[in-house]
Amino acid sequence: MRSRAAGAEARDGQRLIMGPWDHLNFSGVYPDRQFGLLGNAEALDLTSTYLKFFDRWLRGDVGALDGTAPVRIFVMGIDQWRDEQDWPLPDTTYTDYFLGGDGRAHPETGGGTLSRAASPIAGVDNYEYDPRDPVPSMGGRLLLPAAAHGAGPVDQRPIEERPDVLCYSTGPLEEAVEVTGHVRLILHATSSALDTDFTGKLVDVYPDGRALYLTDGVLRAKYRDSLSEPQHLEPGRTYELALDLGVTSNVFLPGHQLRLEVSSSNFPRYDRNTNTGRVGAAEKLNEALVARNAVLHGPGRPSRLILPIIDRTRR
Repeated sequence: MRSRAAGAEARDGQRLIMGPWDHLNFSGVYPDRQFGLLGNAEALDLTSTYLKFFDRWLRGDVGALDGTAPVRIFVMGIDQWRDEQDWPLPDTTYTDYFLGGDGRAHPETGGGTLSRAASPIAGVDNYEYDPRDPVPSMGGRLLLPAAAHGAGPVDQRPIEERPDVLCYSTGPLEEAVEVTGHVRLILHATSSALDTDFTGKLVDVYPDGRALYLTDGVLRAKYRDSLSEPQHLEPGRTYELALDLGVTSNVFLPGHQLRLEVSSSNFPRYDRNTNTGRVGAAEKLNEALVARNAVLHGPGRPSRLILPIIDRTRR
């Protein structure tokens, strides 16, 4: 909205506020995570913020927004509000975290790794995706009551036990790592199907084992190059797929782990793919196929999570 605004007044007049809330819950309190008193929208006094904005643009009070920053974000992990001048943050360093491991990318085996250094060893993680048994949505950006674990930062451990969910983790962090901005995932993947989905989810793993949702995304493979001109997959062929995992602002504290979950469903947040290659209403669940999917990593197949790292310790 700022970059495409018609003039300087419109560009400078934009305001962006991001808090630890969902569509219905503005308290900052969830069953698996509480963001403290500052996480409550009432502590931010959102109503006054709205009124200042309306006073400026509806009542013509040119000084109503004086002293307010263009961007205000709640940084999870340290649970603090912070004023910024633009979004994405100008001092963002997009950093690759490479997928690796020995082909057993599940938490109980510890085989799936995330590392700043690319793995010198080629690896493949296989799983089967059955549309009749999709990975259930747990938390996230859903229009469901938070009290029922339907939205927000829900513990993902129950679904991480499934054989169709791959997990890639760093070791426990020695220093804090701030991730603020747009998160992307590049997968080198294959499928036995003409079409399938790939999902990615960024998770903050606490020392007590909680694996809390931060942000996620999905790609329907036949739309990998174009939404208007879908193309079927060639079964068994390796493709490089780019997934948009949305945005977040979170400090991974010392002792925590960064984790990426990869699968092929997140239902009902995303419509399940029947793996038939058909489009929309032509898909029928009773004709669904099981897809044998794989994520490849290592030399020549650099599957990686791209994180927006903010490091202000050197200033």
